[in-house]
Amino acid sequence: MHDRSGWRRWLGIELVLTLLLCMELGIFSRTATNFWTAQNFFEVLRLSVEIGLLAVAMTPVILTGGIDLSVGSLLGLCAICFGKLWRDAGLPPLVAGIATIGLGVGLGSLNGVLVTRLRLPPLIVTLGSFSLFRGFAEAITKGVDNFTNFPASFLFLGQGYLFGVIPAQLPVFMLVALAVWLLVHRTVIGRGLRAMGYSPEGALYAGLPVSSRLMWVYGLAGGVSALSALVYVAHVGQAKADAGTGYELLAITAVVLGGTSIFGGKGSVHGTLLGLAVLVVMKNGLILSDQPGELVGIVTGVLLLTVLSGELLMKFLSRKSEVRRRERLLKTR
Repeated sequence: MHDRSGWRRWLGIELVLTLLLCMELGIFSRTATNFWTAQNFFEVLRLSVEIGLLAVAMTPVILTGGIDLSVGSLLGLCAICFGKLWRDAGLPPLVAGIATIGLGVGLGSLNGVLVTRLRLPPLIVTLGSFSLFRGFAEAITKGVDNFTNFPASFLFLGQGYLFGVIPAQLPVFMLVALAVWLLVHRTVIGRGLRAMGYSPEGALYAGLPVSSRLMWVYGLAGGVSALSALVYVAHVGQAKADAGTGYELLAITAVVLGGTSIFGGKGSVHGTLLGLAVLVVMKNGLILSDQPGELVGIVTGVLLLTVLSGELLMKFLSRKSEVRRRERLLKTR
């Protein structure tokens, strides 16, 4: 019975998001210039990749009841490190990119070590690494240096088109999204992540390797953040210390908007993708409608607060209903 109610809940969330997305498409097709064109459709896909990668990798982290506020700063640091390895160390872009992804995995795993070994709250750990990674990026560049003139073969990843229409970075995003979807929804590891989100103590008693799994998901988030950094640099053609600023908020909003519980234990990758679609269409439509740029941040914040408030209310009502049920059981005995 629990499984059927869970399916009804997620189908309900996805239905609401689909209706919201259709409403956005209807409004912006009338108010935004050149919104309903094939060129803009593919541009929306291109713009969604970097944040989408962060959001997809954030989903298993939040499923465990954790959070990672450092992904945007790590993107910026990895972008700078890639630029240093290519320009100053003279490494080919492919080798520099692999080393950058390794760095991302290592720094992400560092968050996992602090969470698991020192028993520190993920919010505090990643808030600290959020400042630490951005500080390192600023220190390396001294706040002014940036890296440009990347080879055309590398820039194709962010600016090129496959078959003349498909953004070159889209297959990368699709492969990562599919891999994480399979991990979360079709493996024993994914079920274990949900169990850890419901009850870390219960997961330990069940024999799950909670510490190693947590380090693994934070390492995954770090590695995907580094991959997102490579796509970002190829897209804009430069690497600078402020790359990825604010991306962590957009990634978390997409995950939570897609139905993943901020308390852990419930969520889906396909829900995250729907939440991402709602956000990027909203951003693109507001810009093409000549609305102030600040409105995007305001609407994103309102959406996030609304979803979190609704989740807190539902959790309160659920607890209240459980208390009443227990009271009725006690009275019948």
